[in-house]
Amino acid sequence: MAGIEILDRADRESLAAFDAVIDVRSPSEFAADHAPGAINLPVLSDAERAEIGTIYVQEDRFKARLRGAAYVATNVAHHLQTALADRPGGFRPLIYCWRGGMRSNAMATILAQVGWRTSVLAGGYMTWRRHVTARLYDGALPFRLVLIDGYTGSGKTEVLHRLAARGLQTLDLEGLAAHRGSLFGGLADRPQPAQKMFESQLLGLLDGFDPARPVVVEAESSKVGQRMVPPALWRLMLAAPRVEIVASAEARARYLVRAYHDIAQNRPALDEALKRLPTPPGRKRLEAWGELADAGRFEDLALALMDLHYDPAYRRSSRTDQRPSLGAIEVAGLEPHDLEAAADRIAALIGE
Repeated sequence: MAGIEILDRADRESLAAFDAVIDVRSPSEFAADHAPGAINLPVLSDAERAEIGTIYVQEDRFKARLRGAAYVATNVAHHLQTALADRPGGFRPLIYCWRGGMRSNAMATILAQVGWRTSVLAGGYMTWRRHVTARLYDGALPFRLVLIDGYTGSGKTEVLHRLAARGLQTLDLEGLAAHRGSLFGGLADRPQPAQKMFESQLLGLLDGFDPARPVVVEAESSKVGQRMVPPALWRLMLAAPRVEIVASAEARARYLVRAYHDIAQNRPALDEALKRLPTPPGRKRLEAWGELADAGRFEDLALALMDLHYDPAYRRSSRTDQRPSLGAIEVAGLEPHDLEAAADRIAALIGE
């Protein structure tokens, strides 16, 4: 296409060369996954895309193309008058749709006619997706990981955040997955991203790390909620050395009540979660736990859950864990000042 350049790869350096990466797919397609940093300027809305598809299949292909062209022209005009209105003459956009077909080419043709140096990603979103798969499934990541380990309620995530504040390279998988990594880990106001979106965001973070420096990650299972840790990262985690945070059961129970206050305040969600324990509690035990919740004795409830489920599970996994240990950090409590001290000691242990 005259005046339009073609980009045939979707690595971080290639995408960063443009002033904007524009995803012209519908909002629902964009929400499911997109290249990191991309903005959504759809040429067809979800409803318009569904309508055109129905006409194309059930009525007449020409009619579908005619109506689709009208929608595309209207939507691109809107973007030119709003999101793109203040872009200068030297603006360099990269445009992609699902497979680099009609939608991206239609937008690119108009932007090129404006005078902007416009490029289209060959293969569209699927080129980005193949890049993600090659990096996170088929390849080997060039990073040296250090794991923050410990029993449930040891404050591992908060320590990770404190290490990040100290300038260490950290990877918060629970934050990316919008899940606290346990039976009670779902966030009521933030659903988990789709697996593909989780992987795109993960790769975006990894691409910003310096391979010469360690990356600190919380020890997780191979799934965080319903999101799977991609194989290339999981292989590194299986071999990474770990630092264990050691705290008393009472301190961990107090911490869990603070960290999961949203669950404590939502009795139906608490009851449903208790029923989903891998070791099914009997009726009497559930009734006893319900009485603790009714009485506001959430620390006692946390202690009971740790004793029945979380601590035995951690001990079982620890017995078969072959990863080297860098040491244990014992903390008197899990208050903010304790977690700050733990972060200082871990940073020193890692050598950062």
